[in-house]
Amino acid sequence: MIDFAKLPAPCYVLDETLLDRNLAIIDRVRRESGAEIIVALKACAMWSVFPELAAHSDGATASSAAEARLVFEEFGRPAHTYAPVYSDRDFDEIMRCSDHITFNSVAQFERFGQRALINGISCGLRVNPGYSPVGTDLYNPCVAGSRLGIVPEQLPELPAGVDGLHFHVLCESGPEHLAKALDAVEKHFGRFLDRIEWLNMGGGHLMTRAGYDTDELIRILKEFKARHPRLRLILEPGSAFTWRTGYLVATVEDVVQNGGVNTAMLDVSFACHMPDCLEMPYKPAIVGAREPADGDKRWRMGGASCLAGDFCGDWAFDRDPEPGDRIVFEDMIHYTMVKTTMFNGVHHPSIVIVRRDGRIDTIRTFGYEDFKNRMS
Repeated sequence: MIDFAKLPAPCYVLDETLLDRNLAIIDRVRRESGAEIIVALKACAMWSVFPELAAHSDGATASSAAEARLVFEEFGRPAHTYAPVYSDRDFDEIMRCSDHITFNSVAQFERFGQRALINGISCGLRVNPGYSPVGTDLYNPCVAGSRLGIVPEQLPELPAGVDGLHFHVLCESGPEHLAKALDAVEKHFGRFLDRIEWLNMGGGHLMTRAGYDTDELIRILKEFKARHPRLRLILEPGSAFTWRTGYLVATVEDVVQNGGVNTAMLDVSFACHMPDCLEMPYKPAIVGAREPADGDKRWRMGGASCLAGDFCGDWAFDRDPEPGDRIVFEDMIHYTMVKTTMFNGVHHPSIVIVRRDGRIDTIRTFGYEDFKNRMS
């Protein structure tokens, strides 16, 4: 059990023992399904744990030249790269660091594909099968008018040189949603599946979540492979690798009341350090807190930025939060560090790893120079 009082606050903290649990599940799916599982850097680019992730995956996927370089240099192998749009400014660097490149449109493939093919890179197209279970438009890649992926009527024939297809329609989804997505892919793009070498099924496969039916996922993948034996099947989950592997540790600095609303003011920010809480939105769990019941005193958590909406709630506690108390948000390793900002110059949390033997390693701290160097 982590003693959160001993950690430097604020900090993101990853627990290696929790990471081990996830990696064991992912290894089982890789082994029993025959599919390749690669790490999506968009969810967690914490390169201090890349050696662990590399040992329990088949590579990593990038969405920019910077991510591709980080994969190439710190993961130790070329990236599978997909970006919504490429430019001449960064394409040479992407080719240097990638062995698979997926294009978002036929026009982008026509513009850059020959350069990639000449360099021995396997090229693919992202397709939009028109199905996604995601209910929030901000995260739904198949929403009407989506800019992501080629819709069926725009792909009457497969361009020469295309080795693979890619779709990404899930978000923290179950295997039943993957089955529906594959049905849609076969319906709209099935005529191409026996002419390509690989099918990348994107991310959103939350196989490490409690209650996720990994047996069903394995069955779906094996049956699809049996129908299309030539295909390499690739999954690129992001959240699944670091799901519930760590925390964001904050400190209560003040308590304010206004109109019957109680707010614990923290030294972290939802806007800067937990943006999905406001964008999705969702309310994270807090260690030692609970959902308020009738009669419970309710508490908001207030962020440290000057944005009026930088708060989240409500929670109930057995004891009222007071200045100096630690507030520990659960499940804060994926889609947090990769999305932080230094808006207002709010102090950026340190990055900490709790080792298997209980040692606490502070991997990175942030200060004024980090803020200053982002400005002109």
